[in-house]
Amino acid sequence: MKIGIVGSGFVGATAAYALVMRGVGGEVVLVDKNTARAEAEANDIQHAVPFAHPLRVRAGDYPDLNGAQVVIITAGVNQKPDETRLQLLSHNAAVFRSVIPSILANAPNAILLVATNPVDVMTHLTATIAAEQGVPPHRVIGSGTMLDSARFRVLLGEHLGVDSQYIHGHVLGEHGDSEVLIWSTVNIGGLSLAKFAARRGLAIDPAIRDRIDAGVRQSAHAIISGKGATYYGIGSVLARIVDVILHDQRALLTVCMRSETVAGVSDVTVSLPRLVGGEGILDTIVPELNEAESDALQHSAEVVKGAIQSMLDS
Repeated sequence: MKIGIVGSGFVGATAAYALVMRGVGGEVVLVDKNTARAEAEANDIQHAVPFAHPLRVRAGDYPDLNGAQVVIITAGVNQKPDETRLQLLSHNAAVFRSVIPSILANAPNAILLVATNPVDVMTHLTATIAAEQGVPPHRVIGSGTMLDSARFRVLLGEHLGVDSQYIHGHVLGEHGDSEVLIWSTVNIGGLSLAKFAARRGLAIDPAIRDRIDAGVRQSAHAIISGKGATYYGIGSVLARIVDVILHDQRALLTVCMRSETVAGVSDVTVSLPRLVGGEGILDTIVPELNEAESDALQHSAEVVKGAIQSMLDS
């Protein structure tokens, strides 16, 4: 099973390393305009194979993507400190208008997995370009708010004293400032958040919610300020999504795809819980939200819609 990665910077290389550590796929091909960087990353990761799983990792060019079942797209400009994801749009849209046709010319049957920020808008652009070559929207997936949801679960787990793997909680909407933490549907061990917290004698008051909310929203900015980029979390996210696709696991993931309507906003790409399998996104599961969450999701969709429109108008 071949996996392509276009862009061998921090995110692309870390995704390749995560694939090796998880044992996902059989061959990973790194493609980058900086061929020396791609070759160096491939060689470095290949040297980890004897200590992990027997994958082949190599550098290549677009023709080497032939036969890939999934192509991860991380190409683009890195986010700078204090720069919003939406401000990245003008830089990365131009890159994608060249990259996507090159991928599809060599791997027309691959599922495209987008990680470049702003990921909602870049996924929408990818789906638009891919549609011109007959690729349906469900085969173009954005990493969306999977990382935000993981951050939400981690911070909740720290407060509750529970392994974050056993906390079910989602962040929906934009992967960015307007994202929506869905508190009303959080559950741990089959109990609602309120009931679990009460059982453990822990408070879930507005101050704690605000602290966790701020922690989730500010996490990326804090990491970027400290070391210039985020890559371990998103690299693991991408490996997880690829694993789900290659093994048709039918997992519910908070990823984004181009949709006819979300929260009353037409033709937009934001994250919702999606059923993901071997053919891409199989279904969208819209959770029951309270009024405040519904309004916030609509606002988030409108923010992304505005960014999409600005891209189309440019």
